[in-house]
Amino acid sequence: MYIPTYDDVEQAHQRVAPYIHKTPVLTSTYFNDLTGAQLFFKCENFQKAGAFKVRGACNAVFGLSDELARKGVATHSSGNHALSLSYAAGRRGIPVTVVMPRTAPEAKKAAVRGYGGTIVECEPSTSSREETFAKVVASSGADFVHPYNDPRVIAGQATCSKELLTQVDGLDAVVAPIGGGGMISGTCLTLSSKAPGVRIYAAEPLNADDAARSFRAGHIIADDAPQTIADGLKVPLKELTWHFVSNHVTDILTATEEEIIDAMKLTWQRMKIVIEPSCAVPLATIIKNRDLFAGQRVGVIITGGNVDLDRLPWNL
Repeated sequence: MYIPTYDDVEQAHQRVAPYIHKTPVLTSTYFNDLTGAQLFFKCENFQKAGAFKVRGACNAVFGLSDELARKGVATHSSGNHALSLSYAAGRRGIPVTVVMPRTAPEAKKAAVRGYGGTIVECEPSTSSREETFAKVVASSGADFVHPYNDPRVIAGQATCSKELLTQVDGLDAVVAPIGGGGMISGTCLTLSSKAPGVRIYAAEPLNADDAARSFRAGHIIADDAPQTIADGLKVPLKELTWHFVSNHVTDILTATEEEIIDAMKLTWQRMKIVIEPSCAVPLATIIKNRDLFAGQRVGVIITGGNVDLDRLPWNL
């Protein structure tokens, strides 16, 4: 298992820079007053393809040799990695196939197809996703770009926090969502190398709290098909992301479905930006744990904005 280094992050940033946005950092007086902290929102909802995952996808796709690229790329994903890989493959002009749960948001499926990706549907469980994907790769020979358990992807995701450090000085903590752990691993990689004094918190839905339980137990605990409104955070940790989580994360905080929906709705109302339920989890945990963050400068990574507008969670 290759563990990426900060040299990989610097190379990734050079590789992906032509294909991504340097996303802005926004602040909110309302949320500062509500939490007692100074919050700095790194807005990857404004990223190409609408999510941070385009960073890792572009690093993987544009790092392929011409020979490997000709066979195309493939992955399994509930949405944002699927459409991000489709975006990256389209920019390089190579084929891409993605296995997606049949229950994945229609907005994300439409984006995959819009970028030229081919979708193969599976049942909404980790086991079904991996079994279906094995058949796809066996028939195509495409390069597997894992949504998170891939050193190329983690190095790409680490460019987000690398940018954040140049945009905001003196951070005390950074909070990011955790599902499979690609973003939080990239955050760990950057901060442990460049700002080791900054605490790293992962935020997770209580209904899909396998990472939190893994953190407490000291080994990976994997749930197969958790039910949560935060569709991007349903997948379990893998060995590479567990390496970063177990070595560098300060704590994993959880939020209920109601707390996630409230934080999402408040963000729409107060900041006038579109975020997914998965992206509301960090803010929900900060509001819930006000005493932990009060008086501090906190980076909050908003990971994406690909929302099914016909199925907003407060209307369900």
